[in-house]
This record gives sequence, structure tokens and C-alpha cells, in this order.
Amino acid sequence: MNKRDYYEVLGVGRDADVQEIKSAYRKLALKYHPDRNPGDKEAEDRFKEAAEAYSVLSDSDKRSTYDRYGHQGLSASGAPPDFDPSVFADFSDIFGDFFGFGDLFGSSGRQRSRVQRGDDLRYDLEVSLEEAARGLSAEILIPRQDTCPRCRGNRAEPGSGLSTCSACRGRGEVIYQQSFLSIRRTCPHCGGAGKIIRQPCTQCRGQGSVRAERRLKINVPAGVDTGTRLRLSQEGQAGHNGGPPGDLYVVVRIKEHPIFTRDGSDLHCVVPVNIAQAALGAEITVPTLDGAETVDIPPGSQHGDQVRVRGCGMPHLNSSGRGDLYIHLEVKVPARLTKEQRKLLESLAETLPADNQPKDKGLFEKVKDYFA
Repeated sequence: MNKRDYYEVLGVGRDADVQEIKSAYRKLALKYHPDRNPGDKEAEDRFKEAAEAYSVLSDSDKRSTYDRYGHQGLSASGAPPDFDPSVFADFSDIFGDFFGFGDLFGSSGRQRSRVQRGDDLRYDLEVSLEEAARGLSAEILIPRQDTCPRCRGNRAEPGSGLSTCSACRGRGEVIYQQSFLSIRRTCPHCGGAGKIIRQPCTQCRGQGSVRAERRLKINVPAGVDTGTRLRLSQEGQAGHNGGPPGDLYVVVRIKEHPIFTRDGSDLHCVVPVNIAQAALGAEITVPTLDGAETVDIPPGSQHGDQVRVRGCGMPHLNSSGRGDLYIHLEVKVPARLTKEQRKLLESLAETLPADNQPKDKGLFEKVKDYFA
């Protein structure tokens, strides 16, 4: 009945997310941990109180019960919110090894230091728009750390053998009594391996890996765009202590094209036409990624009008079909006229209406301008 509200204990709002709750708990745990407050009973109680609050609020089911029924609801549900050692399953994530130990309450640092997956690598590949449309095969050279071929990653000179660590007697961890806590700490002498290297490998100097360059052939599918990631499994850095290699991610970047701009699977380009072609209509030849195409310009076309050429855009990535090509018309008015051209245009001008009144914006344009 005397327990404080868990949200009040951690100093967070009732709508706090898991990350906020973890951050608030970490600050309190660092402040009131018995190692920093030896002999301080009040600090020890505050530490336990914060751990209890975190054990409830970090568990979605317990938190839901607590939000609805409070402390009594937790007791009635058979999930008493007393100090729960399992809350420290991710202790090193919360404390960041602040106190120099990695694990509490029986969680072992031995496995974590013994087998580790290698880091992932990234390679940026620049391709042209035409290559992205067709797809391509490319060879890339990747610098990375490979498992040492001499010691096969165990860091010891072949034939020299390993000796059992005298500090932890091969367990990979040592146990300390920290105030009211029983703490397991990764053995600082052997780094959690439980074994000591008698003679480091002469090729990798006891690192377990060597720097190497690997030439890889990759297939880039048609339709890739800037930011597309291609994953090559286990082509990253070598693992540690027998762990698997990481992955290699090839990130595609498309070079800027002199004619086309891209919008998803569609392509756009600007094509100039003269006033006669725009007014009378015409058949013109336009470029595409697959060669020249003939396109009909409808009579009365205006500057900025679009002509859609279906199926001449980019392929859809990992599916069939292609996008479209949009031709944006640029009506060009000649800056210089011959005498004959001027005479013809003057005759034409006499037959055309001269409506030079400002055009009233439509409702859509007015709304767009208002919000802009």
C-alpha cells in the first residue's frame, strides 16, 4: 500500500515509450547503484525501487495490468512486481559496462566474448541509367578482414596449444560479491575465452584475422534505383572466435543523365518543337533508352504539354513491366526571322484573335497558391 507509483519512481509520463523508460531507469541505476554508494541503505532502497519499476514498465503485459489495476492488480495476476533479477538480461545495454562488469544474476559473458558475428560492410556502386535499365554483372574489389588461414581464427600458433586460464579455471568468468548482488564478470585475464594463448599466431599476430582483398562478381537486376541495397550473405568482415562472417551490402547510386530525369519507374525529358509543329501537329523522333521512337504531337499543343509514351520507362524492379516516358514539349519561338518568315507571320497575325487579357486562375490554382 505504501509503494510509490512506478511512473513517479522513474520520473516519466504514463505515455512514455520503452526507450524513455529504459533511459530514465539507467540514470537512476547509475545514481543509486550500491557500488557508488557503499553503506548507504537509502540509495540501496532507491536502486531496488527503480529496478522494480523498470521490471514492470518494460514488460508490456505487466505494464498493461498495472495501468488498469495498479499494484494490487499485479499481485492478483500472480506476477508480483518484487525485485526481478531477469530484468537485467540486457544489463550491459542499460549500464554500458559502467562499473567494469558485463553481466549480473547468472548471465554469462563467456558466450558473448567467445563467439561473435563479423561486422557488415558497405560498398557504393555507381551505375549509369542505361545500365540500371538493362541490369548488369559487375566485379568489385572488397578490402576486409578474413579469418587467418594459418590459425583458422583461434589466434594461436598451430601446434603451440592453449592453456587453461588460471584466473577463472577455464570458466571464462569470475564471480564477485557486490553489496547485495552476486555479480559474474568476464575474466579480465583471458577475455572470457577460458584459455590462454601460449604462442600467438605468427601470421595474424594473435588477432585471428588478416587483411585481404576479395574480388566478387555481383548481378545487378534491371530497375535498380539510387539507394537500392543488394545483400551478399557472409561476405563481410570475419567473425571473432569462430563466429560467422558479416554481410556485404552493395548500395547502388545512379549517375545523373544528360537527357532523362527519373521518377520511380517513369522517365521524363524535354523536347523542343517549333510553333508550326505545335499549332498544326507533327510527327517527331524522340530518344528513349532503347533507341529512337516516333511520337505524334497533337495539333494545338501548348508549351509545357506532355506526351506519354507507354512502356518506354524503367523496368519495374523484381517484377514484370516497365514505366512510361513523358515528353515535355517546349514550344520554341524563333528569335530571328527571314523576310519571308516575317511576312508569313504578319499575314497570320491578321487572322488570329488578339486576346491579351490576364487569365483568371482556376479554383484549384487559387487554393494551391493560398496554401503555398
